[in-house]
Amino acid sequence: MKHEDLNPFHSGERTAQERAGVGDVSQWAGGFVRDFLPGQHRIFHTSLPFLVFAGADDDGRVWTTILDGDEGFIQSPDPQRLTLQTQPDAADPLAGRFADGGEIGGLGIELATRRRNRFSGRIAPDADGLSIKMRQTFGNCPQYIHPRGVRRIARARNADVLRSTALSKDQIARIGQADTLFIGSGHQGDAGAASNGFDASHRGGAPGFVHVASSTRLLIPDYAGNNFFNTIGNLLCNPRIGLLFVDFQTGGLLHLSGRAKIDWSPRDAHDPEAWRMIDVEIDAVIDRPKALSLRWDRLDGRARKLRLARREQEAEHITSFYFAPVDGRPLDPFEPGQHLPIAVQIPGQSGLTERSYSLSGAAPDLSHYRLSIKREENGLMSRFLHDDLRVGDMIEALPPAGDFVLPEGEGPVILISAGVGLTPMISMLHALAETGRPTWYVHAARNGQEHAMGAEIQALTAQHSNLQRRVLFSQPSHQARAGIDFDAAGRMSASEIIELETGGDPQYLICGPKRFLADIRSGLEALRVPGDSIHVETFGPG
Repeated sequence: MKHEDLNPFHSGERTAQERAGVGDVSQWAGGFVRDFLPGQHRIFHTSLPFLVFAGADDDGRVWTTILDGDEGFIQSPDPQRLTLQTQPDAADPLAGRFADGGEIGGLGIELATRRRNRFSGRIAPDADGLSIKMRQTFGNCPQYIHPRGVRRIARARNADVLRSTALSKDQIARIGQADTLFIGSGHQGDAGAASNGFDASHRGGAPGFVHVASSTRLLIPDYAGNNFFNTIGNLLCNPRIGLLFVDFQTGGLLHLSGRAKIDWSPRDAHDPEAWRMIDVEIDAVIDRPKALSLRWDRLDGRARKLRLARREQEAEHITSFYFAPVDGRPLDPFEPGQHLPIAVQIPGQSGLTERSYSLSGAAPDLSHYRLSIKREENGLMSRFLHDDLRVGDMIEALPPAGDFVLPEGEGPVILISAGVGLTPMISMLHALAETGRPTWYVHAARNGQEHAMGAEIQALTAQHSNLQRRVLFSQPSHQARAGIDFDAAGRMSASEIIELETGGDPQYLICGPKRFLADIRSGLEALRVPGDSIHVETFGPG
């Protein structure tokens, strides 16, 4: 079968990827795009109080909306389906699509933990509500998501729905304060193509990141993302777009439908982080006050001030930052593998810049958090931390979060990482050293200069008989000592991981660059490793 037949991306997405200079994304992304819901996604979606949807009405206009319901209203009877026991309101711009069935794009998102997973497929009414047959599913990184806690209230009668073809002053003001936006787009190519259908996507930024150029025109910055270019790729083929702004305090939904074009070299200085700009002409507006029975509260009250206590160079571009609490109280506990959401005020940025980094320290020590961060040339936050953050400076942090943690049980574990992907693995290695659980630490780096925390790993594995280490350098320097600094030259493969002596059926945890992660996971699956035994973590753009 030709590579083109296996490519999960359509021509518009491939054009956008090429224009952005990210190469042939399909070479590594195929392992992330599936035609069913992995077990973790099924558990995630069915725990949610709402889903975001994108689709088209009978006139071909694209809209984005939210469906909510009672506790447990989302079910997954099998890996190919989600069912929703709820009925859309008649004022919903996609009410006709839900009633008649057809193509739909969906997004499950949990703002409190910043997790999200996307899917596309066909929706149809059934006896209890709605049923969705999956076509494509994949996960997303947590960047640009503002943490919010959600609560249900008694469903009230909807207020009067407002319809227009331009934004009012009140609606412009609401958009000017918004830090969150949901985007819908769609594409129809060859009959039966997996990439056909609609996509629902999240966008976030500082309040006012969406610029209102006029009552009928919006400018939406496009930041660094997962390099799939689903939204922009769709818009290159079909300029129809649906936008949704949520009033998190009142449950109101502001739906916009229009047409978009892409500015690949934006000169608008209102957002220097934007790599591209989505220029939207508005055709229709539907304003639905109190449309949802959900309300969200910012979690800023849980943020704590942390002071940088010290910093240590770990490798050529990786530095460990040790943060201590300003108030002197013990830090919030975390599970090995979890990440820490942090926020800093970067000069020149209109608001706080938020990112999440894996905690690399030993979990029981709550006197400080250790974040081991790679400086990325195009990374706004990582550049600031490496270049400008000094001992004594302060940041804000929310409690640790994330579900990339050690699987339960006493069976063997294989920790697999490349590059800075070792950060959650180091924390896990410290925990596993104390449990006695059989563990392999397998890591790939280019050379000794880029291998972070080598001495720490070597000391841990030497002191604990349940830990074994295998480090591979793809381009070892002349000074590197085989058998001491590294164990083998070359690249890591799934077949050599399978051959490791574990004494049982291991759990595989993988973290690193997306291409590495996809290659190892697909290799393990090809060697008949059960999908439930493979756990992955990605860091976002790359």
